[in-house]
Amino acid sequence: MLKVGSAGKVAIVTGGGSGYGAGIAKRFAQEGAKVVIADINEEHSQRIASSQPDSLSFHKTNVTTESDWESLFKGAKSCYGPVTTLVNNAGTSYKNKPTTEVTLQDFEKRFDVNVKGVYFGSQIFLKRALKNGTSGVMLNIASLGATRPRPGLVWYNASKGAIWNVTKGLAAEYGPHKIRAHVLNDARFEAFSGMPDTPENRGKSVSNVPLGRLCEATDVANVALFLASDEAQFITGINLEVEGGRAV
Repeated sequence: MLKVGSAGKVAIVTGGGSGYGAGIAKRFAQEGAKVVIADINEEHSQRIASSQPDSLSFHKTNVTTESDWESLFKGAKSCYGPVTTLVNNAGTSYKNKPTTEVTLQDFEKRFDVNVKGVYFGSQIFLKRALKNGTSGVMLNIASLGATRPRPGLVWYNASKGAIWNVTKGLAAEYGPHKIRAHVLNDARFEAFSGMPDTPENRGKSVSNVPLGRLCEATDVANVALFLASDEAQFITGINLEVEGGRAV
């Protein structure tokens, strides 16, 4: 059994109030880590935090705002201690449509949340780790669209592709400081398939997955747990696809 919290690990999970983020936050907490859920949705996040109140807490955060990030890290340290693991999971897409119909607002929101949010988080995380002389792990959640762009989601794919490139660069630059960085490419249904997330469309999509089902939150959470653990201390710069072989 992996013990991500055995060394007193403290994690921040953005977008941890629902979906894959919630799965990651709960899985980390189950293994002994102290986790701060950073999300703009207070109702959902409080519900997740209350499921394991000894290990989970909520800090309302807009990842596109630098001051929110500063407050988040200060709050996490005050509550649990210095942050050792940052999971940049918060992200947003737009409805699949012809690229010529993508508005400036569509474009800006995707890059504000998906890229600027990671910029703010990584800057604070790295500076604090370097100042304290401590190791750490950053997990950035991207998408299969980062390496296999889908029609109708060009600018969303581009924002996730930026995260893929950034993560590789961070791994190379900060590896000598014992700071590791990884990117997980998940297969969020509508963002990858371009179809509405309905039971009928999910059924059709399963036929394209060699392992016979779609990605669940626990799938991403279990991989994240390993990469954040000390058992993975000689692994960095990983670009790992969690998609059941769909993109083979």
